[in-house]
Amino acid sequence: MLLMTTGAGAAIAGVFGLLLGSFLNVVAYRLPRGESLATPGSHCPGCDTPIKPYDNVPVLSWLLLRGRCRSCRTTIAWRYPLVELVTALLLAAVVLSAGTGEDVWLGLAFVLLLVPVTVIDLDTRTIPNKLTLAGAIVAPAILLLTDPSALPEHLIAAAAAGGFLFVAALAYPGGMGMGDVKLAFVMGLFLGRDVGVAMFVALIAGTLVGALVMARKGTKEGRKTAIPFGPFLALGGLVALFAGEPLVDWYLNTFA
Repeated sequence: MLLMTTGAGAAIAGVFGLLLGSFLNVVAYRLPRGESLATPGSHCPGCDTPIKPYDNVPVLSWLLLRGRCRSCRTTIAWRYPLVELVTALLLAAVVLSAGTGEDVWLGLAFVLLLVPVTVIDLDTRTIPNKLTLAGAIVAPAILLLTDPSALPEHLIAAAAAGGFLFVAALAYPGGMGMGDVKLAFVMGLFLGRDVGVAMFVALIAGTLVGALVMARKGTKEGRKTAIPFGPFLALGGLVALFAGEPLVDWYLNTFA
């Protein structure tokens, strides 16, 4: 019965993930431009024609229209259905991992923060303060409602993660921005001690990608190539969300 309940919860989360992923596309496009998230409604970026509801069904409409606007045939980037699908899969995975109890809400909110942060940072090399502020409010609020005793640990983890990247930003300002520092702080609020896993994964992944860039372009040119760190933090956050606790326990049992 528990498996059926969890499976049903995951299916529901997936459906809502498609819908929320569509909204996150709006957030990722409009927020950096300072545009309203509510008005106007969805419209073609090429001809500004309002998109009909039947052409705005997540993933399916894009496939049926073959990635083009019905009115002007402007190409609609494959990123839009990808964001919708990834959001749906991640929300379903959170339910499958955490179950349908109170523990699930923190993970669901975390995913809904990481998706637009990743897309926006890839596009603009910035992480909007409005998103990190929202995360800084939502995470403690959820903890107060579901597990208030865990809040001190999460606050300490946030200070540690944010402080670590703040020092890195001071030491190497060209490679780390304050948006990354704020995101690390917020990740600590969501993840607690598991944020250590997130930071480790992010640093390793960022280092490997940086090494590949330098190997391809040469050391001098590679060092000048701007690589957003937010997506690496998001990757680390997801690893910590789904596997952080067993990894931390393994490390403590093995080396502590």
